[in-house]
Amino acid sequence: MKNNIEEGKNIAIVSHITIIGTIIAIIMNNDKKNAFASFHIRQTLGIFLLFFALGYPVGLFDDWMISSSLYIFIFILWSYSFVSALQGQTNMIPLLGGFFQKFFKNVT
Repeated sequence: MKNNIEEGKNIAIVSHITIIGTIIAIIMNNDKKNAFASFHIRQTLGIFLLFFALGYPVGLFDDWMISSSLYIFIFILWSYSFVSALQGQTNMIPLLGGFFQKFFKNVT
């Protein structure tokens, strides 16, 4: 298991670098399916898509407090996932991690 984590750690970290990094990580993980990398790809894909899905409706409010709350919420989720990847752990993000794992199970 430790070897599996070390092999997938770079891909997991790349997946956290914007949505483009997530797409690159999916491509990198296609050849040699790594469970650790797949876990983090699903988490970050969910975080980025959640940001895009909530960004438009929140932007309609035209209020900096509401917009700031969204950015802070997404940053906290992203930070939690990123630190988990750096430490070689598979900690699901609070509230939505299990949903992301089930919803994106066919992605990687």
